[in-house]
Amino acid sequence: MHKIASAAFADTKPHYILLDGLRGVAALMVIWYHIFEAFATSPVDQHFNHGYLAVDFFFILSGFVIGYAYDDRWKTMKVKDFIKRRLIRLHPMVIMGAILGAITFYIQGSVKWDGSKVSLSMLMLALLINLFLIPAAPGSGPEVRGNGEMYPLNGPSWSLFFEYIGNILYALFIRRLSAKALAVLVLLAGIGLASFAIFNFSGYGHLGVGWTMAGHNLIGGFLRLLFSFSAGVLMSRKFKPVEVKGAFWICSLAIIILLSIPHIGEAEALWMNGIYDALCTLVIFPILVYLGASGTTTGKSSIKICKFLGDISYPLYMVHYPFMYLFYAWVWQENLTFTQIWPITLLLFLGTILVAYLFLKLYDEPFRKWLSKKLLMKS
Repeated sequence: MHKIASAAFADTKPHYILLDGLRGVAALMVIWYHIFEAFATSPVDQHFNHGYLAVDFFFILSGFVIGYAYDDRWKTMKVKDFIKRRLIRLHPMVIMGAILGAITFYIQGSVKWDGSKVSLSMLMLALLINLFLIPAAPGSGPEVRGNGEMYPLNGPSWSLFFEYIGNILYALFIRRLSAKALAVLVLLAGIGLASFAIFNFSGYGHLGVGWTMAGHNLIGGFLRLLFSFSAGVLMSRKFKPVEVKGAFWICSLAIIILLSIPHIGEAEALWMNGIYDALCTLVIFPILVYLGASGTTTGKSSIKICKFLGDISYPLYMVHYPFMYLFYAWVWQENLTFTQIWPITLLLFLGTILVAYLFLKLYDEPFRKWLSKKLLMKS
C-alpha cells in the first residue's frame, strides 16, 4: 500500500495517499455544487445537487485518519498536544477564509441580501468572531448577510466548527471507547441520522444541515458529525485491506456521480431524497473510504495527482466561498443563466483552484511550519 510521509509534521505517521486524492475530488465537487446554487430557486430544481454530502465524506475521512494516526499514541501524548496539532493543521485556513470573506463582503458593498447596509464596525465584529470560529446567531448583528449563516463571511466554516467538536470528543471520549462501545455509538448515531434525513427534520428535503443555528440544523449537524466521524474511527481500528485494483479511479468516479446527481423526487416526495442521502452517508461513503484505504498506486502520475488533490483540498474548501458570494450577487442582479455564462463558471472553478494552491504554498504551509516550531518543539 503506497503511503507518503506527512509534510506538516515530521514525527507523524505516513498517511494514505489515495484518501488524500479522494478528499480532493470531493472538494472539487463542492465547488461545482456551490456554482450551481446560483441558478437554482430551491434544492428541488438544482441540477448539480448533492455536493453538500461531501461534508459527511470529509467527516468519515477525518475520523479514519485521526484514529489511524493517534489511537496508539496516547501513552506519550497529552490532550493539549493533540489539540495543538489539530489547531495548527486547521486554523490557519479558518483565519484566511474569514479575512477573504470580510474583504469580498466589503467589495460587494457591505450589504445584506435584503439590501440593507452593514456598518464597518459590525463587519469587524463579524470578522473577529469568525477568526475564533464563534458562530453568529440568526438575526444578530454579526450575522451580516442576513440569511442565517453561522459564519456569514465564509459559510463553509460551519463544518470546521463541527470538525473541532469531533476532535475534542475524540480526545476526551471517543478514543477511550472499546470497539464494541464505539460500534454501538455508530449504530445509534446512524439510526438518528437516517431518521433525520428520511423524515425531513431539516425542512429542506436533504441532509445539507449544520450551517445555521436555526431550526433543527444544530441537531442535524451533530448527527452528521457523530455518525461519520465515529464510523471513521471505528473503521481505522478494524481496518484490514482488501485487494482492489484501480481503487482511486473507481472511488473518484463514484464520488463524482454521487455528489452531482440531481435532487431525487419531487417536492411532494422529499423522503426519497432523504433515503438517498442516508444511503450515501451510512453505507456508500464508508465503503468508498475503506476501498480507498485498501487501494495501491504505483504510477508516478497517479501519486502526483493524489498528492496535489490532497494538498489543495482543504485550502480550496476554505477559500472558495467568499468568491461565490460575489458570483451569486452578479448572477442574481443580472438574472443570468448557466447557459449564458458557462465559460465564466469554468474560469471561476479553475481560478479557485489556482487561488487555493497559491494560499497553500505562500501562506498555509509556511504558517503551519512556523507554528509547529513555536508550539510543538516546546512540548
